[in-house]
Amino acid sequence: MSGAFNRFSVWAIYRFEMARFLRTIGQSIVAPVITTSLYFVVFGAAIGSRMQDVNGVAYGAFIVPGLIMLSLFTQSLSNASFGIYFPRFTGTIYEILSAPVSSFELVVAYVGAAASKSIILGLVILLTAAFFVPLHIAHPVWMVAFLVLTAVTFSLFGFIIGIWAKGFEQLQLIPMLVITPLTFLGGAFYSIDMLPPLWRTVTLFNPVVYLIDGFRWSFFDSADVGVGWSLAASSGFLLLCMAVVTWMFRTGYRLKN
Repeated sequence: MSGAFNRFSVWAIYRFEMARFLRTIGQSIVAPVITTSLYFVVFGAAIGSRMQDVNGVAYGAFIVPGLIMLSLFTQSLSNASFGIYFPRFTGTIYEILSAPVSSFELVVAYVGAAASKSIILGLVILLTAAFFVPLHIAHPVWMVAFLVLTAVTFSLFGFIIGIWAKGFEQLQLIPMLVITPLTFLGGAFYSIDMLPPLWRTVTLFNPVVYLIDGFRWSFFDSADVGVGWSLAASSGFLLLCMAVVTWMFRTGYRLKN
């Protein structure tokens, strides 16, 4: 569709997706907060009290950015993938595609809703963390920027998974077998400078390292890799996801058949 941006249609889809989020508030917010609290009890209190500071930061505080990123990755993927897969599963996707709404507007609505949910969850986890460890955010503007950039990027990635998946099992395949392991191996709970030189070099090929490290820099003003590399990796992944989504709509990949 050409012409002016159809904000009413975008708002309608966005509001519908956010309403589903509010209906499952226990699963969407309460469960991740409880899980995060358990991480702090185990890693922050039980283990962290026996560990030395990491780059001058108490271990309990050091893991906060990694925990937020871990939740942000998984929730962005699951929210966006389920949001677009469910209309495909029920067949209502054809009604949506035939409506006077452009592909760009569809992506803005679904990805915007998924990113909004993830950002809300990230802020809730940040607030929860403040009850366990003292937090100081050195660069709050950059913290929000990394939070939004990561949420949008992984929501786009989740949107791609939702179109690609042929069943509910495949919706969980990449988050469980790819993203979660990469996050745990990407410095979520440790500094990659603690690794032997060989493994540190190998770890630098993990793109999640740059996302977590840039976000951690916004808290503590210190990073294992350059902040510029973190921004470049985040922006590059965003552009790649945008290119794939554009191709999917242009070709009708698993949307029109």
